[in-house]
Amino acid sequence: MLRIALAQVNATVGDLDGNAELIVEWTRRAAGRGAKVVVFPEMMLTGYPVEDLALRASFVDASIAALAGTARRLAAEGLGGIAVVTGYLARRTGLPPRVGLPAGAPLDAAALLHGGQVVVTTAKHHLPNYGVFDEYRYFVPGDRLPVFRLPCAAAGSPEDAVDVAIAICEDLWQEGGPVAVTRQAGAGLLVVPNASPFERGKDEARLELCARRAREAGATLAYVNMMGGQDELVFDGDSIIVDAAGTLLARGPQFEETLLIADLELPSADPAVTPGETPADAHDGTTITIHRVTLPALPPPAASQEGPGASPAEPGASPEEPGTGPAAGLIWPRLSDTAEIYAALVTGVRDYVHKNGFSSVILGLSGGIDSALTATIAADAIGPDLVHVVLMPSRYSSEHSVADAEDLAKRQGLHARTVHVGRMVNAYEAELDLSDIAGENLQARIRGMILMALSNSEGHLVLTTGNKSELATGYSTLYGDSAGGFAPIKDVLKTVVWELARWRNDQAVTRDEIPPIPENSITKPPSAELAPGQLDSDSLPDYAVLDSLLDDYVEKDMGAAALVAAGYDPALVDRVIQLVDRAEFKRRQYPPGPKISLRNFGRDRRLPITNRWREPRPGQPPVS
Repeated sequence: MLRIALAQVNATVGDLDGNAELIVEWTRRAAGRGAKVVVFPEMMLTGYPVEDLALRASFVDASIAALAGTARRLAAEGLGGIAVVTGYLARRTGLPPRVGLPAGAPLDAAALLHGGQVVVTTAKHHLPNYGVFDEYRYFVPGDRLPVFRLPCAAAGSPEDAVDVAIAICEDLWQEGGPVAVTRQAGAGLLVVPNASPFERGKDEARLELCARRAREAGATLAYVNMMGGQDELVFDGDSIIVDAAGTLLARGPQFEETLLIADLELPSADPAVTPGETPADAHDGTTITIHRVTLPALPPPAASQEGPGASPAEPGASPEEPGTGPAAGLIWPRLSDTAEIYAALVTGVRDYVHKNGFSSVILGLSGGIDSALTATIAADAIGPDLVHVVLMPSRYSSEHSVADAEDLAKRQGLHARTVHVGRMVNAYEAELDLSDIAGENLQARIRGMILMALSNSEGHLVLTTGNKSELATGYSTLYGDSAGGFAPIKDVLKTVVWELARWRNDQAVTRDEIPPIPENSITKPPSAELAPGQLDSDSLPDYAVLDSLLDDYVEKDMGAAALVAAGYDPALVDRVIQLVDRAEFKRRQYPPGPKISLRNFGRDRRLPITNRWREPRPGQPPVS
């Protein structure tokens, strides 16, 4: 029986000292729970993704030195007897520089720490080059599979030892490589550090993947994932342990740090197989070297009463004992689709604010649904006392919009102030001869200027309140409502904005709390209120139709002919495609925001601004 701990924790990019402290702290917790091995996420020591920091020799040197220092510190604090697997940034030596090779030959690596030493290292074999990933820019592939023999008892009996292999994240998502070699190596357990970003529906894909790879490897598989926000990316945890048949044994919460503990029944290591190196066919056109080491039986740490360091994934939820299987692990309940999106947005805002050293946020509160949801997410992320809202009515603002904004601020206890923009608008109009649309944009730009001025004066981070439907179609004002430092609902379609608002209010009702968002903000027709009687529907199709089309065009990359074949009106297809394509320059200047979809505007979707390609209409030749 082997007790394993998966440390699903929140690392910060570049904070080597802070991340090393987390490794020591959570290893101590694992020791208190009697674990013999603890596994941390991919690139835990450096945070992930490090992007071009990987190409900086000083940063790679610091990562390598921090790894050795962490191993020594674990031993000095009585934790050297625990096998610790953690990700870090390394380099491959002996590769001469050449065009196309990342400078310094960096490695997305993992290491085994034990007895104060860095015992063995490995590196990601499969490098992802799709979506948000462009790891061929940063890393060279690894070609080794470490297998360490771990004694399960202090006596170190050969009959009471297990063989544990290590692979990294993408090595599960692609065919061949370390998973195939794990079966050849005969390891009983495959541990996999991950930094797998959240997107809608990915949790079930992960579980199916882990089960399939466990069956292919013929080994129990322990998948530990990072948790927390890093710029646009959000990591949701959701760590998983499955047995060699693919049966779920334990599963961590979503969007919560935790120490997932499980007792695993594993096959005993074959005593006839001795330490050394053996080449193996990776079944992907490459050869991987199996590197076997045997760990000495070291005394366990002194007993501790340290708890698991975990809280349930949502109020009222608690982990459940698995109904079947040989593991004494915990299975947290899954969040609903809406709940996990909301948790991702809260996590992204909270960590962007805290990790970048902001003490508070500020946003314009109009009484509409977008700013209402943004303010609510911010209050849930960092607390209402740190959220400042500014009501900026103009001569076109309706009485109910002002009342709805005041109502929301009161319900949530936000810091609210009112700045009337009418005189400022009048002053500009007195000096400039503006057309109708320029006058509308002027109001938005004055509001953006007010928020940025208050940010400068008081040190708040400005939150931008635009949604994905507006961003896609260019229905926003550059340097106006697009001004800010972070955009919490940038990747949220308008229909999902309403869904999230209703869900959040329902959650409040179930807890006997006041719903945070006024009902009128949810139910009234959306409007920018920059002209008399203005409605979004004056400029955009119905959001239910628009969002469906945007999902197919932006996320699925369907062309005009395919969209029409899918049943969309040809005139609508032409109109929406023109809106989306012409707004690329606006999107490029928009603040970052949490990614929740398969393809967000940012790291996922990279199109040229200067671009004369136009989607051909059905039945017509391409036009350029």
